[in-house]
Amino acid sequence: MSPSIQYFQFHGFAHPSMPTTLRIVEVDKLKTACSTCSLQELCLPAGLSAIELKSVDELIARRRPVKRGDYLFRSGVALHSLYAIRSGFMKSCVLHEDGREQVAGFHMMGDLMGLDAIGTNQHLCDAVALEDSEVCEIPLKDLEGLSRNIPSLQQHFHRIMSREIARDYGVMLLLGSMRAEERLAAFLLNLSQRFAARGYSPTEFHLRMTREEIGSYLGLKLETVSRTLSHFQAQGLIAVQNKHLRILSLDNLKELVSHHSCRS
Repeated sequence: MSPSIQYFQFHGFAHPSMPTTLRIVEVDKLKTACSTCSLQELCLPAGLSAIELKSVDELIARRRPVKRGDYLFRSGVALHSLYAIRSGFMKSCVLHEDGREQVAGFHMMGDLMGLDAIGTNQHLCDAVALEDSEVCEIPLKDLEGLSRNIPSLQQHFHRIMSREIARDYGVMLLLGSMRAEERLAAFLLNLSQRFAARGYSPTEFHLRMTREEIGSYLGLKLETVSRTLSHFQAQGLIAVQNKHLRILSLDNLKELVSHHSCRS
């Protein structure tokens, strides 16, 4: 398997196909503790004992709402906590000196944010909510202390950081060697895999980000993103209306990405 294909699969989540009806998350269920949270398998390592889960529950300082358009943290601010997204959707981005925004990633429920600051103790990017969201705030010092007592927890966070490195490597491959159609196909496949991992439809979902933000992330102009989506729709690969997108042929999207692998 080529590194470029690995990028689109590194998030793991190779779950069986889910029903096309989008699952509705009940608000009350989102207020439960880690030990009963439906995202536990994404945020925490498997095999924690009841006592260890209770310790993790107590680790969460607070569950913090973040309104659409608000910042979770800003670039240059000192690192105090990591944040597990409990509900909602966010982007990480950096500002160039000329004021242009560069999107560095998109993050959804079950993702951990703030890892960018561990090396320097300062956040290297901004984190902005793309819709009303809620995060679990995890004080870093407390996490480090608990990880020393629960080796599997420490190993789990090492794996998360390793995936972040793999993601950055994958993005470099994506921007350096793929054509526009291949980049966008890979992006949609990645979203599909990540939604499936969380029990949602892998073929029907809402794009929380704008086409301009997609273009910023993929290194494409807004016009190119819009034109490529229209082309995919004309080919019968997807059906898109505003921000609602339905993938009609996962196999054909995968074939587009596989063509890049063959050329490489």
